[in-house]
Amino acid sequence: MKELTRAEEQIMIILWKIRRGFVKDILHHFNEPKPAYNTVSTIVRILQEKGFVSHRAYGRTHEYFPLITKKEYTKMQMGAFINSYFSSSYEKMVSFFAREKQMSISEMEEIMKLMSEEIEKQKKELL
Repeated sequence: MKELTRAEEQIMIILWKIRRGFVKDILHHFNEPKPAYNTVSTIVRILQEKGFVSHRAYGRTHEYFPLITKKEYTKMQMGAFINSYFSSSYEKMVSFFAREKQMSISEMEEIMKLMSEEIEKQKKELL
């Protein structure tokens, strides 16, 4: 799946939030200064060409909706990020943030708790 530009991602975030909408509905969710109607319309059509969005036609107007979930896109982007910056190693990623003091002690404790729970869950699935 292709990567999104920043503008495309902004529109996808709105579509994930509203689930479906016309260009005017998407435009409504932008902060001021809002982009031009034609700009949003063009970006939505690009998203459609890339396979992220589809539409339902009502005469000459189109209601757009996402074809990929936010979770699916996040998983894809995080995988690419970890591959590019941490050689596909989650261990390297977590140790980077821990060592660079980007995580508080409570955040690290929460991660350890989540990891312990996931380890137990996966052990039970193996049995």
